[in-house]
Amino acid sequence: MIATKAASLFLRRSVPTAAAAASRSSNNGRIFGANTRLMSSSNTVTFDLTGSFETHNLDTAPNDTIEMTKEELLDHFELMYTMRRMEITCDNEYKARNIRGFCHLYDGQEAVATGINSAFEPEDSWITSYRCHCTALARGGSVASVLGELFGNVDGQTQGKGGSMHFYNKEHNFFGGQGIVGAQVPVGLGLAFANHYNATPGKPMQVAIACYGDGAANQGQIWESANMASLWKLPMIFCIENNHYGMGTSIDRHSSHSDYYKMGNHIPGVRMDGMNVLAVKEGMRFVKDYVGQGNGPMYVEMMTYRYHGHSMSDPGTTYRNREEIALTRSTRDPLEFVKKTLIEAGFSDAEQIKETEKRIRKEVAEQVKQAKSSSPPTIEPHLYQYIFSSDGGKEQNEFPPHIRMPDFAKSKWY
Repeated sequence: MIATKAASLFLRRSVPTAAAAASRSSNNGRIFGANTRLMSSSNTVTFDLTGSFETHNLDTAPNDTIEMTKEELLDHFELMYTMRRMEITCDNEYKARNIRGFCHLYDGQEAVATGINSAFEPEDSWITSYRCHCTALARGGSVASVLGELFGNVDGQTQGKGGSMHFYNKEHNFFGGQGIVGAQVPVGLGLAFANHYNATPGKPMQVAIACYGDGAANQGQIWESANMASLWKLPMIFCIENNHYGMGTSIDRHSSHSDYYKMGNHIPGVRMDGMNVLAVKEGMRFVKDYVGQGNGPMYVEMMTYRYHGHSMSDPGTTYRNREEIALTRSTRDPLEFVKKTLIEAGFSDAEQIKETEKRIRKEVAEQVKQAKSSSPPTIEPHLYQYIFSSDGGKEQNEFPPHIRMPDFAKSKWY
């Protein structure tokens, strides 16, 4: 059973206020539905986000509207649909035993990663939990590099050494998946400290975000990180992806405080509809601007939902029923929301969307074949890379002079 207080935003689609409705009715622009209003040009629509946000300790708030072009919304849909197809593929490949070990899927939460990515700049720092495939994709990855890593092949994003929980892409300021629950948050704090330290005086700072689940939200290391971030006014975003279950335990059973966006006490917070990519994009624009201006950290709570269990070893139906999952799919699915929005705004029609989905399914299948055509890393040089340096880290691929193997006769000297 989902906690009632936390579920209030999760269970409802944004409902326009009377004032907003009056504003729309008095405007001569075209209205496309409860969540769109005011066609301002043939290629731009202003969407209504009323009811998508709740704030804590703030005098301002994200806007109740957001302008989007056809190209922007289609780009968001294509990325989200690619994420969905990729995660479904991971499910199938895991069941076929082509993927081994831990595997945590993100389907249902695509609007969160897509909305954050669209609001951020490439120079902003991002670290997340072990549920990281889709964030890796958004931050410069490809389906081939993600699946290649899951297959344990050398063309994977971390050369087949990291696996499902340890993606990394420094070039795109993505600092991983983190295999230990909550451990990414202190590392994210370090990224925020670096951004603060390297900032140009008088200009907005690049921000850092650490995403973690509701199950990690009460950890001591997060409270310590929040304290330091507040003391030093670091550009740090504590982002709780509240999918309502810490592994298999509902939030009303594992947390005495289920309004996670208020957990920072005096630190400001925002709760947003994490199933609506437009709300996430506008909400994170607001958050990035706030913390980047030197106002200190902010807590963000994304109200979202995962369709799979906690991991592939969890069927996800012992602590929640199939009706709950089906209800979310039918009323709150982030992809269906974008598809409906595209059609109501006149940006696309059902047939065009089907063609886009068909193309993406084909592209994903081709990239999976590409990932499978790679091979596992070899002992030399891959086993020894990035583990030894005698010059302070300038040369990252230096071999150590001696590696002691279990069988001494097979030890290596260089």
